[in-house]
Amino acid sequence: MGLLTELRSSISRATSSLFAGNEPKRIGIYGPPNAGKTTLANRIARDWTGDAVGPESHVPHETRRARRKENVEIKRNGKSVTIDVVDTPGVTTKVDYKEFLEHDIEKDDAVRRSREATEGVAEAMHWLREDVDGVIYVLDATEDPFTQVNTMLIGIIESQDLPVLIFANKIDLDDASVQRISNAFPQHETIPLSALEGDNMDEVYDKIAEYFG
Repeated sequence: MGLLTELRSSISRATSSLFAGNEPKRIGIYGPPNAGKTTLANRIARDWTGDAVGPESHVPHETRRARRKENVEIKRNGKSVTIDVVDTPGVTTKVDYKEFLEHDIEKDDAVRRSREATEGVAEAMHWLREDVDGVIYVLDATEDPFTQVNTMLIGIIESQDLPVLIFANKIDLDDASVQRISNAFPQHETIPLSALEGDNMDEVYDKIAEYFG
């Protein structure tokens, strides 16, 4: 009986390992608030599944809980990669309810949103340390990438040995600078795009298949 039990256990482990390799990889979309993470997540999901991941907004911290779109199959150059897209809340060192007041949101709602956004930052960090297999890091190409949060997050991603793609978003805007982002993180490839307009998405999908396939 002992030998039979061990044999069954060995078969079970081998089978689990076989099917684990076929499971979709969880790819977290990270970056600061309003960089266009949800816009990109929705672009990817709509292009390959027809569905959206979550609502988009110009109001900061619209995404306050991680959202996941499972089994997104991306086909490129005769190959395919299946991923779970995880749209995470924007990571920042401080969430101030006054940010919401600037968008004509009532104070009570602003305070609630700021509390939820703070909890969302903690959730995003948990996903990064425990539950993602790779990272798409989205930066607004019109903003200065040299920030404490960006440096910290890229450092954590590197310490986790996670594959990472850096996307310079919003290249449709006149003051966008892809080179500025590339200079900030020269150890990683920077891919320009406009998630809103759909510019350069062919290269985006090529790189996703290459890095996460």
